Amino acid sequence: MAKSYPALVLFTALLSCGAASAQSTTVDDDGFKQPLRELKFNPGLNQREFERSTLSALEVHDPLESWNRRVYHFNYRFDQWVFLPVVDGYRYVTPGFVQKGVTNFFSNLGDVPNLVNSALQLKGERAMNTTARLLFNTTLGVAGLWDPATLMGLPKQREDFGQTLGFYGSPAGPYLMLPILGPSNLRDTTGLVVDYGINQQINYLNVSETSSDHPEIIVLRGIDQRATTSFRYGQLNSPFEYEKLRFFYTESRKLQIAE
Repeated sequence: MAKSYPALVLFTALLSCGAASAQSTTVDDDGFKQPLRELKFNPGLNQREFERSTLSALEVHDPLESWNRRVYHFNYRFDQWVFLPVVDGYRYVTPGFVQKGVTNFFSNLGDVPNLVNSALQLKGERAMNTTARLLFNTTLGVAGLWDPATLMGLPKQREDFGQTLGFYGSPAGPYLMLPILGPSNLRDTTGLVVDYGINQQINYLNVSETSSDHPEIIVLRGIDQRATTSFRYGQLNSPFEYEKLRFFYTESRKLQIAE
């Protein structure tokens, strides 16, 4: 013990000197102690730059992007200068109950391709549901002017030939922006053509044949469809609306095919 005592005294002295030195030393504020105070923000990094940095997550196969963007801008202006003013005029001069009847009538016609595509996808319950809707809405609903089927617990089930192709594994193909009709892809555009052919061949309630002599029926159907579609170009309030719309459409179609 006597031999270790000088060593213990020396160790204690060193600790005391170290503590005194630490208390007397001033640490320079080099920015690492308060990094946020030294952080410089670039005022140019606004919402636009933030969105640009996330666009990689919105990638969609779009080899015709240059053409699609031109069509997108055409649709934007057509919607702003022609389509929506016509829709507003239609709403202004047409009583609400008449508008509802027109919507119900064309919705009833739309259940014909819904039924065909439900059957093609072997969705028996949906096919029976849509068959019942057609029966009740065409008879009790007076050719579809009313929609008693929904009140009876038979909601509308939308199925199109694009979904049918996707159901059987057909790839979406390149993204397409269709004039006036809006977002689509190669598979769904093919589906639109087939669904149109189904309506023409079945000629439900003789509407397709009558429309050939009275194109105003087709015009009215287009106005009604636009009036009942809530989307408005520019509503995303983003310079990257094209990319967002493309992504939302692609993902929503995947969900519709999977359900």
